[in-house]
Amino acid sequence: MKPAWDELGDEYADSNSVIIGDVDCTADDTKEICDKIGVKGYPTVKYFTAETPEEGEAYNGGRSVNELKTFVEETLSKHCDIADTLTCTDQEVFLCLLTTAHGAAVSLSSASFETEVRGSGKNGFVKSFAPW
Repeated sequence: MKPAWDELGDEYADSNSVIIGDVDCTADDTKEICDKIGVKGYPTVKYFTAETPEEGEAYNGGRSVNELKTFVEETLSKHCDIADTLTCTDQEVFLCLLTTAHGAAVSLSSASFETEVRGSGKNGFVKSFAPW
């Protein structure tokens, strides 16, 4: 799944509405968030929106890059044309101005999960894993 996830991360690195993240649940600084979002096995893939519970919703779809992209486009992407801000919310305009490219999937710690996924206003698609 890693190659497809990394390609997905590259595809959405400049997105103003979606963050693709990785959480290594074996690292000391991520155990808290992995417990909080209910990771029980690897890989665990969850998505986070304003409507999902605090622990996110399980993603049970396909694992190919095309299936992952389809899910992001249909479920997580917010379509806003920044060139015509009349189609955007104030938050979307603000996020466009603040967003920086991360490249690939963003490595997340417990602290950065709260700011990058929950506090950013973006929808999150996060894979929790163990590196073995």
